[in-house]
Amino acid sequence: MNTHRHFLLFKPYGYISQLGSNDLRQRRKKKFLDELYDWPAGIMPIGRLDEKSEGLLLITTDGKLSDHINRSGIEKEYYALVDGDPTEADLDHLRNGIEIGFDGKKYTTQPATVARLDENPDLPERGKKIRDARHGPTTWLRITISEGKFRQVRKMTSAINCPTLRLVRVRVENLKLGSLQPGAVVEWDGKL
Repeated sequence: MNTHRHFLLFKPYGYISQLGSNDLRQRRKKKFLDELYDWPAGIMPIGRLDEKSEGLLLITTDGKLSDHINRSGIEKEYYALVDGDPTEADLDHLRNGIEIGFDGKKYTTQPATVARLDENPDLPERGKKIRDARHGPTTWLRITISEGKFRQVRKMTSAINCPTLRLVRVRVENLKLGSLQPGAVVEWDGKL
């Protein structure tokens, strides 16, 4: 019998992808996931979303499931609002693999699925204001990757000179953000 518990969380902007910290100075300056929900013992986030990223974060008590998702090439889909209007050639660079810095070395990303969104995605307003089109064009992209290097999507869009202004993970394999709102938590069965 499986006694593990699994949760989907809409990680809000400004939160660290960890449950808490014993460092009181850090607790005063940062927001942690333990402020959002009364998590069961032994819980851990699967992967990370950086402090400025939002969206679907999987949380589990099952270390084997966490390792499987982190290491097995499972798809992760993001909506990225980028500064600028990337060309089709720029998007091809992202699709075919682009060189980014990782761990002090150059790294070429695996091929990705990248498409321009025709309409702004239906997402909740972000807590912190994002610059608007008065300062130049912005473009929403759908980016699907099957790896997850540190700040990878941000580094990819930066490599085509279109820095990411807002980043929201909307899907991990067949699990979707759907209508969850920032800070909302739902339990799931642990199946992908």
